[in-house]
Amino acid sequence: MQTHLPSDAVLTDALGTVHAVASTTPRIVCLVPSITELLCDLGLAPYMVGRTGFCIHPASVVAAIPKVGGTKDVNSEKIRQLAPTHLIVNVDENEKPTVQLLAASIPHVIVTHPLSPHDNLALYRLLGAIFQVSAAAEQLCGRLEEELAQLPAPTSFSRVLYCIWQDPWMTVSSQTYISHMLALAGWQTWSPPERTERYPVFSWDSTPLQQIEMVMLSTEPYRFTEAHADALEKQLGKPVCLLDGEMISWYGSRAIAGIRYLRELQHQFPHHSDGACTHAQTYTQTYTQT
Repeated sequence: MQTHLPSDAVLTDALGTVHAVASTTPRIVCLVPSITELLCDLGLAPYMVGRTGFCIHPASVVAAIPKVGGTKDVNSEKIRQLAPTHLIVNVDENEKPTVQLLAASIPHVIVTHPLSPHDNLALYRLLGAIFQVSAAAEQLCGRLEEELAQLPAPTSFSRVLYCIWQDPWMTVSSQTYISHMLALAGWQTWSPPERTERYPVFSWDSTPLQQIEMVMLSTEPYRFTEAHADALEKQLGKPVCLLDGEMISWYGSRAIAGIRYLRELQHQFPHHSDGACTHAQTYTQTYTQT
């Protein structure tokens, strides 16, 4: 229980909406996988009445929370029947028309949009303040700040192409959380200069490979594997590494482990060589299993 009323700045979400402190018995539906994990880490799982099928962590906890569809194909009627007091969404993850439809029957819609690892601090405090678990939120803040402090500042930057999908091939723009995460380790993402989308489609035929030092394949949302990485490396003649997509793209409490993972990647291939990429692929599998 909070001992003082949080400031409006702490209670303001990504759209500028200032939220009231919730009652001690909220009913929460979360449509954002990484934030579902964060809510559980804040001790709020008992108040969660709905999640997406992609909200899979922590597995033993979310198993008891009803599914309400995916992040895009939401079962609006099922959500309404759950009678939530709070709906948590994200600008990138969820469709605006769906959120607007649900807002007509849900009293409080909390919109999130962290763009860099440091934005997680405000995210922790926002949810901590709204749901009266600020002490737990501050503990997470301390852990994240500690990991960030231990991450060596890059002395130079290398251009990389980070792939999140194939058929069609898609990457990330420089304004995304993923790009800002990679920048902390000295990797600058390439995206087609003529495209303005946050997650643009690209073609290998028009990609200036001579400007790209390394290609990174993410294990999510597309499930790239080492077989994909090996085949693409042979096709391109460039180093191709397989990275744990959750560690790179998930904000929320996962960012704490994500920064630690980033630090290990810096150690694994500081010079971005072919051999280092092979080690990085092996390391990714080992890391995700522990």
